[in-house]
Amino acid sequence: MTVIPEATVRTRVRVPLRFGDGYGVDSELVTFHGLADGQEHLAVVLGDPDAAAGTPLVRLHSECLTGDVFGSARCDCGPQLREAVERIAQRGGYLLYLRQEGRGIGLYNKLDAYALQDQGYDTYEANAALGLPEDGRDYTAAAQMLAALGVDSVDLLSNNPDKAAQLRELGVPVRDRVPTGVHATPHNLHYLRAKVRGTQSLLAHDLLEGRIA
Repeated sequence: MTVIPEATVRTRVRVPLRFGDGYGVDSELVTFHGLADGQEHLAVVLGDPDAAAGTPLVRLHSECLTGDVFGSARCDCGPQLREAVERIAQRGGYLLYLRQEGRGIGLYNKLDAYALQDQGYDTYEANAALGLPEDGRDYTAAAQMLAALGVDSVDLLSNNPDKAAQLRELGVPVRDRVPTGVHATPHNLHYLRAKVRGTQSLLAHDLLEGRIA
């Protein structure tokens, strides 16, 4: 198990969230001192985590400017964010909004990869062609944030087994991994198929069952 440095809570502020489909929920945004990578990650507190049967529902959501803010249909990030906020609010828990654009390669590199995808590369092949990792995300800061919030164990809202594996290695018990929905559209099928090939995502089950064409 990896020993991580301690982080502390910096600020808490109430913020009402509103989405384009009309859904809204009150939240509390939490900032931190001492995060290992020096990035400005946020914890979004939704519902009543203390009432979540002892184990809060937690989503590690990597920032995606194109999908989260501009509604890009090239990925499923925006719909996953929207789904996660509602599901966590219903049960009680935390959405950790992590500044890891493009699976950790940054916005400009992600857009460079998009240009290669337009030439026929998939998302992982494009990263490799640019000399970048397929997935450069590290969840040390996420583990620090959970510890600072007093979270002892989580139910992880994710289709990605690497997130659960990293959290466990960092000393965060993951009681259960809860799958997200499959947000397939004609625009992101190529991307979703690449996610199945590039990771051991639970999306693979849906692909094999014919739910992703």
